[in-house]
Amino acid sequence: MKNKILLSIVFILIIVLVVVVCHEKKTNYYFPMPSAVEKEENPLTIRLLNETDNTITTVNLEDYIIGVVASEMPASFEKEALKAQAVAARTYAIYKKTHRNLDYDLIIGTKDQAYKTNEQLFKQWNVTFFSKYLKIRDAVLETKNEILTYNNEVINAFYFSMSNGKTENSELVFSESLPYLKSVDSPEINENLENYEITKTISTTEFCEKLNINCATIKIDNENKSESGRILTININDKTFKGTEVRSLLNLRSTDFTINVNGSEIIITTRGFGHGVGMSQYGANTLAKENNNYEQILKHYYQNTQISQIS
Repeated sequence: MKNKILLSIVFILIIVLVVVVCHEKKTNYYFPMPSAVEKEENPLTIRLLNETDNTITTVNLEDYIIGVVASEMPASFEKEALKAQAVAARTYAIYKKTHRNLDYDLIIGTKDQAYKTNEQLFKQWNVTFFSKYLKIRDAVLETKNEILTYNNEVINAFYFSMSNGKTENSELVFSESLPYLKSVDSPEINENLENYEITKTISTTEFCEKLNINCATIKIDNENKSESGRILTININDKTFKGTEVRSLLNLRSTDFTINVNGSEIIITTRGFGHGVGMSQYGANTLAKENNNYEQILKHYYQNTQISQIS
């Protein structure tokens, strides 16, 4: 047993030395990590569409989830938050795999989930690759094969970056009312996060062009907000916009926004980041800091769901 431990330590030290040396020499050397499921006889796979070159690749599910968690959530987050993210990402993947009748299961990127290969992660993390990879891999494998279900059916596990203190009902964003995606409190606002409230300034000309409105005068009224404080509809120059529409047209961080006219400039302040439905990643991290485990985190954001094994 002692010999095995010693050999493991030596192996780790060799890897770290190789990474450091290659970093100093500024080479493109990449140390391939083993597959998370290399010992399985028939591992579940996912077909990924890369829209950049329109290619489809097939990867093992758990390896894919490692690449998703590493891309979607900072490795510095609490272990239980990373585990919650792993289950949410795996659930989303299985939902798409079982509901999308195409020659691929998921799209790489914001249309579905961000994903990076080990080689891409090494280029991003460089000398910190090994420690970050192992932390995320452990979080994924400690939840291996776990997904969220509601009434024995896999759920559509939406998640996003940061709330404004509450999540949003699914029907107010995606036009589908799902019983497990209802508004709940989210605690990250208690941390005074630097990127919670962001202000951007654009010219009135750009503002009017993107909204396709007359720019002689700018009149903003009749804001209709949801219980979570996000804009449902807003009138701009007597034209009614959905909050989601304004967010998209003006490339805003969220639909919790205020717009102020200041001469030839438009000042827009947003709170939170993302569509607001499902699990808030920053909220999950705060809950983890408050000693909630990943199951408690998931059941907070996905109401009345169960953690099940992939059948």
